[in-house]
Amino acid sequence: METFESLVRAEFSPKNTYLNTASSGLLPARTVAALHEAVAIRAEGRALDPLFEDVETARASFARLAGVPVTRVAAGASVASQTGLVAAALPSGAEVLTAEDDFTSVINPFHTRGDLKVRAVPLERLAESVRSGTALVAVSAAQSADGRIADLPALREAARAHGARTYVDFSQAAGWLPMDAGAYDFTVSTTFKWLLGPHGAAFLVVPEDFGELTPLLAGWVAAEKPWDSCYGPVAELAHSARRFDVSPSLFTYAGLRHSLDLIEELGVDAVHAHDLDLADRFRAGLATLGHEALPAPGSAIVSVPGLGERQGELSRAGIEVSNRAGNLRASFHLYNTPADVDRLLNVLAG
Repeated sequence: METFESLVRAEFSPKNTYLNTASSGLLPARTVAALHEAVAIRAEGRALDPLFEDVETARASFARLAGVPVTRVAAGASVASQTGLVAAALPSGAEVLTAEDDFTSVINPFHTRGDLKVRAVPLERLAESVRSGTALVAVSAAQSADGRIADLPALREAARAHGARTYVDFSQAAGWLPMDAGAYDFTVSTTFKWLLGPHGAAFLVVPEDFGELTPLLAGWVAAEKPWDSCYGPVAELAHSARRFDVSPSLFTYAGLRHSLDLIEELGVDAVHAHDLDLADRFRAGLATLGHEALPAPGSAIVSVPGLGERQGELSRAGIEVSNRAGNLRASFHLYNTPADVDRLLNVLAG
């Protein structure tokens, strides 16, 4: 019988100490094999039908992880492009409430509109800052820079009380933090971080009534019958969120479906417990070295002030972390072990 440990070890064999999933996740062996097969399909001139089927398989898997019907999930290329769809749906002069210094892809499309009122407040004050006239609240579930987790239940209730919509980016959470996308109007997640997929896919979850979004990027894949809609205007858009799809990067989805399979097999709750155990071990070890991480309770991302400049030294020692605004950012995922944490602490101690 396979255990969490045996399943993970069968899929990953990193050549270094990789603690940088918040930048990009490692690819499982099954995903690498699927990518090779997808390339062979193209190289050998075989029919591409299996690759298009992978898109739908990946969409369905993500829907299960997100806890929503598959009809609410649109497949796109990036968080920024999905945010652009949400931004485009807002009326001129609408107020968008954001968290200070949130990830650019979550907030910049609202700024580039030029005719929206974008207001930024500290993450901890987001829920209390929703007010009458706020049209949308946009925030990352977990902050990229330091791992802080937004109080999403409080935000949801505040938005509901004031008639505002919610837009939550789960890019730094999906895969290790349990997700209930159906509790919010719109959610988005890229898939190359904690979901362990190749670059090039981001899923947007929309309301059943589409939340007044316009399918601005709709091409033939957004039609109810795509293969009957290759020429001329699309006569009938998809009846589901697929109307917001863009032409998929087929290689990406060929690999992604297998990465999502692995997350489902392991279970997000088990991954969550594993990742937090390692993050807590690192925080405790830092204290013994006289360092204190930025407050981010319950997060798999740990950011340490003043140590960012050691990123290059750590990389040369075979330990991959990030330097974010002078802070050392380490992120712990399912393929990491206590030995990885201890190696990082040992080098920092030296």
